[in-house]
Amino acid sequence: MEERLQKILSQAGIASRREAERMITDGRVAVNGKPVIELGAKADPSRDAITVDGKPVTVDEKRVYIILNKPVGYVTTLKDPEGRPIVTDLLKGLGVRVFPVGRLDYNTEGLLLLTNDGAWANRLAHPRHEVDKEYLVRVRGTVAREQITRLEQGVELEDGKAAPARVSVTKQSDNNTWVSITIHEGRYRQVRRMCEAVSLSVVRLRRVRYGTLAMGDLKIGEYRHLTPGEVVALADGMNGARGKAPRRGTSPQKKGK
Repeated sequence: MEERLQKILSQAGIASRREAERMITDGRVAVNGKPVIELGAKADPSRDAITVDGKPVTVDEKRVYIILNKPVGYVTTLKDPEGRPIVTDLLKGLGVRVFPVGRLDYNTEGLLLLTNDGAWANRLAHPRHEVDKEYLVRVRGTVAREQITRLEQGVELEDGKAAPARVSVTKQSDNNTWVSITIHEGRYRQVRRMCEAVSLSVVRLRRVRYGTLAMGDLKIGEYRHLTPGEVVALADGMNGARGKAPRRGTSPQKKGK
């Protein structure tokens, strides 16, 4: 069956649809030996030879869904021009090409989803579904009630006002404070920029929940496959999951370092 090229590349785990569109318009994609630059172009992966940069594209029918506890010092892209480690380096022995659902920046750790299911990933990451993402943030010093209120109301950022967040202090001392911040947007370095906007200095940033899914007991650098129930719960959670109780404490099925 013919499908749009960007959808085929996404399903094959080559790139997100947006990145795939750039590959097409840059002339990097060919069908049966002919470069294709039209975004509306279609192909049938069962009969057409599709290549990216001269390398054949195959659509793997086996769908894989991974949760990874990302360490600091890894980038969430499939290649890095600066030569920094990428998150898929941690998935030893997986045997299937996957890509991240959304991103965590280089200095942020915690829950990262990876898959080769482009449709599932695109739906989860789309802003209109407002999927909750919870972060634990360690900041220097104490946190004032006024700063929490501003975060809860939504602070102004250089790319527009952030949506209201759910914020609570989980632990506080004279030197550092741990704050839980839950957002449903996914802008670049958003939580860090929100904290900076209210004069909070971030020492450590860790994502601990994505929609209905919590980190559980995965150690830093480890990963496991999601259960079918977790995959479905995340998808169902896109239609009104905000505020639902997360699934916690799930034991790893498969780990890697």
